Amino acid sequence: MSMRVCLDTRPGGANPNEDWVAGSPTLAIVLDGLSTAGLSTGCQHGVPWYVAQLGGHLLASLADSQRSLSGGLADALERVAGMPPQCDLKNPGTPSATVAILRQRSDAFDHLVLADSPIVFEDATGYSMITDLRVDEILPELRTETERHETHTPEHREALQALVTAQRQVRNTPEGYWVAAAGQDAAEHALTGTTALEGLRAAAVMSDGVSRLVTEYEMATWADAFASLRRGGPRELIERVREVEATDPTGRRWPRYKSGDDASVAFCQW
Repeated sequence: MSMRVCLDTRPGGANPNEDWVAGSPTLAIVLDGLSTAGLSTGCQHGVPWYVAQLGGHLLASLADSQRSLSGGLADALERVAGMPPQCDLKNPGTPSATVAILRQRSDAFDHLVLADSPIVFEDATGYSMITDLRVDEILPELRTETERHETHTPEHREALQALVTAQRQVRNTPEGYWVAAAGQDAAEHALTGTTALEGLRAAAVMSDGVSRLVTEYEMATWADAFASLRRGGPRELIERVREVEATDPTGRRWPRYKSGDDASVAFCQW
């Protein structure tokens, strides 16, 4: 039994989309490029280029169904790191991304999650979310300072840059959190597991620009979200996120890093 995967991705504003999503009859992948907050990355290509290259290599690596998800991610990371010799991959701000992968086998699903792009399963009893929130435990004082200010203000931009600068110092270290970036070390720190196919009804792989409708804004339940996905596909769910964010453009009700984040969904049914 193969999956039917419906996809959509939308930028959060006028800037290029830093998310990337792809699917096949056995695979769904969502990448969410980390914001640079206007700071240098040491890379002339940029985050959209990075997620596109990483995504393409992931698809190629995981075409071998016998390869583990973490092994496929390590291979893809190594291949991308070997592509741009003119870039400074040792720069702490080198382009990076969250990773969420769902792969179907004959009787089960393998998953890999690295950072906060979640996978949500629907079964007869309800919904379960797999995500990696280690970044939320890092630098809480700077996160709070950023969230004190309305978006689109100089104070917010200054606080966000201070937060991102500090995060870069602990990114992909034992004292910090792990994301896909230069080198393959992060792959072995991803959260991986297997879920039996029996009893599952559907699954959604998404960036946090979508999941926050439920987890942060609390303007929908997972039952509501999956009803939207069945009714109008990923586009309808993303549009619902945008409608909610439009009621709070400066982040007064829901403090956040930007008014609208890039949003991607791969909705999986079988």
